[in-house]
Amino acid sequence: MNLEKLKLLSDKISKARTIAIAGHKNPDGDSLCSVLALAQLIKLNFNKDAVCLYDGNIPDMLDNVPLRDMMVYFSKADLSHPFDLMFVLDYGTKNHIGGAMPALEKAGFIIEIDHHKNDDNIGDLCLNDDKAASVGEILFNISNKLKWLRDHAVNDLFAISILTDTGYFKYARKGSIFRVMASLVDSGVDVEYISNLLDNKPRKTVVTEADVVAKTEFLFHGKLALATIDADAYKNLDGRGETVLSLLRQIKGIEYIVLLKRQKANQTGVSLRGKTKPVDKFAAALGGGGHTYAAGAVVQDSLENVRCKILELFRGIK
Repeated sequence: MNLEKLKLLSDKISKARTIAIAGHKNPDGDSLCSVLALAQLIKLNFNKDAVCLYDGNIPDMLDNVPLRDMMVYFSKADLSHPFDLMFVLDYGTKNHIGGAMPALEKAGFIIEIDHHKNDDNIGDLCLNDDKAASVGEILFNISNKLKWLRDHAVNDLFAISILTDTGYFKYARKGSIFRVMASLVDSGVDVEYISNLLDNKPRKTVVTEADVVAKTEFLFHGKLALATIDADAYKNLDGRGETVLSLLRQIKGIEYIVLLKRQKANQTGVSLRGKTKPVDKFAAALGGGGHTYAAGAVVQDSLENVRCKILELFRGIK
């Protein structure tokens, strides 16, 4: 990691009077826990408080993560004055930032830390690594390089970030992420405790997820699983439907999984997963992005129209 960039990072934090941190809309484990971990690192090492902003819904499974109460819904935060320094983490594309975007546009300096491929960065300083398993891994490496103090809460947040974004290492692509986790465990992280902490969904969510899986369409000779969540079911959805995607991924013969979510009357969320074949090109065609085998998009169109687009994009898959 570039030491000059890390020096600039420390310098900007040291000189900033006001700091805010935001992740992507509808934060998942990596986005939420990375925001909280960075805020705590700034508190521990610079004695400064950062405002932690979010938009959308935070999954119930993350209700009990350390420092959860530090998160502030963007409309309830005082954004009338520009922040001297603002961080944006794990955002992927501008479309995923949501309500924190106006604050970013006014900020004196922007630092982005991300592990998604993105050709349209918004940071004045970019500390990105698209080979990293999560933003939590990037922050772990930054804190090690700069010899920042970490407490138990930060280490637990790093662990949750990594575990959730790798599907408990199912999607791990490099051995380095296991070494990071080993270091965290050696520092006192209890993986069993964290796993139990995340088993925290309301019954209606589990029932909704099961119903969505049961009604999934299997198309193109069973290679594509296409699941749909309507407006009523979306209200019960915990996060972005990761459990639905994970369950469908287990089915023999499935190569691609697509989950469509009717978020608003004319807005459809799209989550795409590939077992062994890339899906990022499909996300890009819908104006989104992400990783090779896990990507998504938010399309300003009806669920029915987006479904037609999906069928056209996947026609002829092998």
